[in-house]
Amino acid sequence: HVLLVESGGGLVQAGGSLTVSCGASGRTDSVYPMGWFRQAPGKEREFVSVVNWDGGNTDYAASVKGRFTLTRDNARRTAHLQMNSLKPEDTGVYYCAIASRDPWGLPTASYEYDYWGRGVQVTVSS
Repeated sequence: HVLLVESGGGLVQAGGSLTVSCGASGRTDSVYPMGWFRQAPGKEREFVSVVNWDGGNTDYAASVKGRFTLTRDNARRTAHLQMNSLKPEDTGVYYCAIASRDPWGLPTASYEYDYWGRGVQVTVSS
């Protein structure tokens, strides 16, 4: 079993920056992709970003590319999503997740993920 805990959410003005982090526990290795999704009120959960197991490859949703950066620290079993130039449309609950099937993969669909955190709120005011 894997436990994921997000942290670092909050309220920020448009144009500002925020970092959300995810810590993993309960599994002895770090050989899995870690992804971030978000869900705005009244909307479907959507893919934001993913990093493969060694941090060498990442993928981003078009809406955040160039503004968000995802990194991971396997020694600490954490992942950090640095969000710059935030927009009101970035508002939502941000979830981290891990996919255990392919360590080199960059899954973008929520059904490909096996473990999820409870989420952290990010609010961007205009």
